[in-house]
Amino acid sequence: MKPIFVRGISNQFRLTLAIILSVILLVANHRLEPARESLASALSPVQYLASVPSIILDWSSESLATRNMLALQNKELLRQQLLMSERLQRFEHLRQENERLRALLGSPAYQDSRKMVAEVLEVASEPSHHYVVLNHGSRSGVFVGQPVVDAQGVVGQVVQVSEVTSRVLLLSDVSHGLPVRITRNDVRLVANGTGELDQIELRYVAKSTDIKVGDLLVTSGLGNRFPEGYPVARVIEVQTEDGQSYARVTAQPLAALDRIRYLLLIWPAPDSGVTLPNQIPVPAADHPAESNELESMATEPANGTAKPNTTGNNAQGTTSSSQVGNAQSGSSAQGNNPVKPTNTTKPVNASNAANATETSSAPTTQKPPVPVEVHQ
Repeated sequence: MKPIFVRGISNQFRLTLAIILSVILLVANHRLEPARESLASALSPVQYLASVPSIILDWSSESLATRNMLALQNKELLRQQLLMSERLQRFEHLRQENERLRALLGSPAYQDSRKMVAEVLEVASEPSHHYVVLNHGSRSGVFVGQPVVDAQGVVGQVVQVSEVTSRVLLLSDVSHGLPVRITRNDVRLVANGTGELDQIELRYVAKSTDIKVGDLLVTSGLGNRFPEGYPVARVIEVQTEDGQSYARVTAQPLAALDRIRYLLLIWPAPDSGVTLPNQIPVPAADHPAESNELESMATEPANGTAKPNTTGNNAQGTTSSSQVGNAQSGSSAQGNNPVKPTNTTKPVNASNAANATETSSAPTTQKPPVPVEVHQ
């Protein structure tokens, strides 16, 4: 006969087991990253399969469009093209003026970085986490920490990469922080997510800070994560209370985080100093130009000395300091042979004597050479 009340595992044992498992997972969290990447790569076909209905729906809406709809779209595109052409003309003038000013100030121009268009495959269904999954991974060169933008502004950054997919943390997530600056006065702040897709906040802003509603926030470039100058958000509210030391500033992201479809992956510029995961900096000794320069510096003689002269200048009348001393004692510059009698006096050239003094390896205490006169 089976008992009516069956006694199972006690709650104390369950609690102890849960605590032990939690501690083990916390300690081994960094070691589980390869397993997460492998699992994400294995689930990539499922994510692609889940996006098939939306792809079919988009293809149907584009294929079954009516003639009037196409005419309206064509008219709207023509209007946008005229507006963009006018803005492009103004931007070309500003670009030329900017180049002239940079050339005048001697400032280097910014280099264009590599970019890639990616499509959103999945959107996070959890209300406490804001992220999307893109259809590019490590095979395309995507790396952790890579900035992601859209047509309006900054969207977020890559936090996880698999072979063919990558996960992007949106800037509205509570764990996301982004260094920004105000374009009006270059005040630097930090924008943090609030858990709302259409709202971010600026924390620890002093009451005396010059910030107003409508100010544009752009990336400051600090931290070598996001390039400088990309638009982030616009200030919509500034609250100051008497009992508080800081003002409460709220901004609205320029990117439409609730309806993003195509995003842009940005790689750092070559001169930005950012090292990619698969990039190894080249040591200075591996550069042939620098190594040759070091070798030439090592083989150069010390200051104040010169290489010996082997061109036969002594045979042409240039005498060293020792030969000058021999000439003073009555011997010639060519050895111990007697001097041939001449009717003229031949003083030694002063410039040659100076050169002989410079090329001499004798100690500095030797008396300088004097002109030698040879009489018949």
